[in-house]
Amino acid sequence: MTNQEHNNDAAVRSPRVNFAKAAPKAFKALIGFDAAAREGLDPALVELVQIRSSQLNKCAYCLHMHTTDARKAGESEERLHMVAVWEEAAHFFTAKERAALALTEAVTLVSHGGVPDDVYARAAAHFDEAELARLLALIFTINTWNRIAISTAKVPGTDER
Repeated sequence: MTNQEHNNDAAVRSPRVNFAKAAPKAFKALIGFDAAAREGLDPALVELVQIRSSQLNKCAYCLHMHTTDARKAGESEERLHMVAVWEEAAHFFTAKERAALALTEAVTLVSHGGVPDDVYARAAAHFDEAELARLLALIFTINTWNRIAISTAKVPGTDER
């Protein structure tokens, strides 16, 4: 199947479940968990984490949403373009941001070998215990949001918050 054929299939796909309406308690619980995770974390860092996880999970809906939010919050186009290659473009990010991005990758790709001790230790060196727990919770929530958006075929650019 070519990309064009796949895109045409996606355009005519029958609607999938509206998760928020069909499971309102679960949806509200996830919103609460997400809000608690963000509490006290730098908003720019929150967006970087959500962008990186969405890239890794190939969630176009969430990637569009979080790059838009990051721009509105004042994030530079230059840094947004470098998130996908943050290790090679390390000078664009602080040591704390790089530690968070490394942890984001390890948790998002947990089936590829777990969360290595050195990655965890690097994050623990930049975040106190409470911040680290909230950062982990943030990574958990964006991975869940990615899976909801992908599974329910959310269309990028139709921010339905």
